[in-house]
Amino acid sequence: MLVLDTRHRRFFWEVGPLRPEDLYRLEADLPSLDHPVLLHSLDGFMDAGSAGRLVRDHILETLEHRVLATFDLDELIDYRARRPMLTFDGDHYTDYEKPVLRLHLVEDSVGQEFLLLAGPEPDRAWDTFVSAVTSLVEKFGVRLAVTVHGIPMGVPHTRPIGLTAHATKPELLTWPKSPFGKVQVPASAAALLELRLGESGHDAMGFAVHVPHYLAQSAYPGAAVTALETVVNATGLAIPGDALRDAAAETDREIASQVAGSEEVKKVVEALEQQYDAFAGSMDRESLLAEETPMPTADELAAQFERFLAEQDGDS
Repeated sequence: MLVLDTRHRRFFWEVGPLRPEDLYRLEADLPSLDHPVLLHSLDGFMDAGSAGRLVRDHILETLEHRVLATFDLDELIDYRARRPMLTFDGDHYTDYEKPVLRLHLVEDSVGQEFLLLAGPEPDRAWDTFVSAVTSLVEKFGVRLAVTVHGIPMGVPHTRPIGLTAHATKPELLTWPKSPFGKVQVPASAAALLELRLGESGHDAMGFAVHVPHYLAQSAYPGAAVTALETVVNATGLAIPGDALRDAAAETDREIASQVAGSEEVKKVVEALEQQYDAFAGSMDRESLLAEETPMPTADELAAQFERFLAEQDGDS
């Protein structure tokens, strides 16, 4: 608001508190939706194996969609911490990769409409951002909000991929009990959104897919397949996953070839297999973390897999 400073005889802009509705711009032709699901995937927090990103990209690449709302990232992003890319061509700049955070309306393979919030995680104004998303949840009558990402775990790639499920209500969870007890973890905007949605009476849940920690830095489609299938089971959406499954099969073949070529790597994988099997075969222990079998430390795994990951990066 433009205000007159009578003492110094000049005008100035008075900046008030940022309001949630100021953070996004809605498109003109908004649809009438029948209690859709909201999937949200924000870059910036932990996502081992790029599990969440691969699912999000797969949805946008394979299903019809359009933008419903665009967020004002000038209010949310620290550009000096996460600098966007510019293209320099000889003697001039030609392109700017502007970051975008958008709410998409997506139609699944049988015509069900759902929402997908995708883009960078905000660096600031988390409470205002969460309030803004909550206002969109209420505006469109969202029945369930779901997020998914990957976390590194001491598990082998040769065994079924596990996950940790969490939700705002116990009745939303039909998955095995989490191997984690009560712990404090670094916050994320997605986690805060789930917490606040629950506090305001909305249903929300999320899944952390267990990715072998020696594959955490690479895109691991196998984790994305598990993530997508879990989302489909939780929401009832019809999202084909053939492309992800094909990519996962190809990646698994490449990893198997790499492991077979290194006795050192093979021994580490075998040790993880033994620990996994010991846990899976024991009904007395409550969690993988309670297993007494010695496990390689992070430093040992990093040293043993350094060459393995370097070869993968070279191939890609």
